Amino acid sequence: MLRIAVPNKGSLSGPAADMLHEAGYQQRRESKELRIVDPVNEVEFFYLRPRDIAIYVSSGRLDIGITGRDLLVDSAASAEEILPLGFARSTFRFASKPGAASSVEDLKGKTVATSYEGIVAGHLADNGIDASVVHLDGAVETAIELGVAEVIADVVETGTSLRNAGLEVFGDPIMKSEAVVIRRKGAEVEEPKVQQFLRRLQGVLVARTYVMMDYDCRVEQLEKAVALTPGLESPTVSPLHNEGWVAVRAMVPAKEAQRIMDDLYDIGARAILTTAIHACRL
Repeated sequence: MLRIAVPNKGSLSGPAADMLHEAGYQQRRESKELRIVDPVNEVEFFYLRPRDIAIYVSSGRLDIGITGRDLLVDSAASAEEILPLGFARSTFRFASKPGAASSVEDLKGKTVATSYEGIVAGHLADNGIDASVVHLDGAVETAIELGVAEVIADVVETGTSLRNAGLEVFGDPIMKSEAVVIRRKGAEVEEPKVQQFLRRLQGVLVARTYVMMDYDCRVEQLEKAVALTPGLESPTVSPLHNEGWVAVRAMVPAKEAQRIMDDLYDIGARAILTTAIHACRL
């Protein structure tokens, strides 16, 4: 069986389980379950702390894991990202009291507090900055007020908690993170079971990104209509019973669907419909 690590809690847990369910895999019914077997799909899921997943995967005990890119990098484990999943996106940045620093160069000789020591130490080393890094488990915003550090490095979403603490971000982002599928470095990614798992998740990503659009249009407007809805390879075009009309079907980006419907209507297309895609293979 394919052995897969899944986050057991936190912001990664729910979206990861939802994606796996959409991909056709059985998921746990209770949060206390730490392991389940999906015999139909020949997969065994292990529910682990997100921070530990890269370590388990790098050891070879588990074949694949879902975790955050930030947690993978911070772990320094011998594992690598093989598929970004598009959820749990975040940006990792430096912050300090206003005016205390404006770029990474200003951190020379300073102390930086963070929950992601591996990421920060690596970033400072890459930039040739000699600074101290203090590891804290959460609530790093108070480190400056309590005199533990002059600068913090943390995940920033809206920045509200930083502003409430009287801090402001500065410099370029240290890294941008999201949920990713990881595999042990040197492991065979082309293994059939691994490829099947990745295809299923890619199918979910496409299904979430696109909708199916159907409409009728006059033959003389077909080229304009097809230019608006080129599909992935090419749209499907079928003649209608009424002479001079055709039915067109194509996948279009969900975010652009309303604009495309407006443009199609303007050139004379009618009976324009969109439907959700629940699964696909490209």
